[in-house]
Amino acid sequence: MKNDKILLGARIKELRKQKKLSQNVLSEKINIDPKHISRIEVGLSFPSLDTLSNIAKALQVEIEDFFEFVPETTNRELVQSIRKMLQEADTEKLRLIYKITKTIVR
Repeated sequence: MKNDKILLGARIKELRKQKKLSQNVLSEKINIDPKHISRIEVGLSFPSLDTLSNIAKALQVEIEDFFEFVPETTNRELVQSIRKMLQEADTEKLRLIYKITKTIVR
């Protein structure tokens, strides 16, 4: 099993590449050394909470997105689709989804 630093770094790298940003451009956006971004992405260093927050803002994602270690692309696509549907659902539908999910997960 991969350690947490490696998983986090790989996820940050994946999201950065999805946004078509180089390590240099990302480091400029958040005002840190590009070498630090590299160390984070290869799992040699954990970012501070401030740095993690700044990376999230620069990549236009939520911090929680860094911790979605979904091993298969198909699973990731499912998560993204579900998230999009949830954002579009009204309160009544969200309550129903919650009840159904709670019943299934138990």
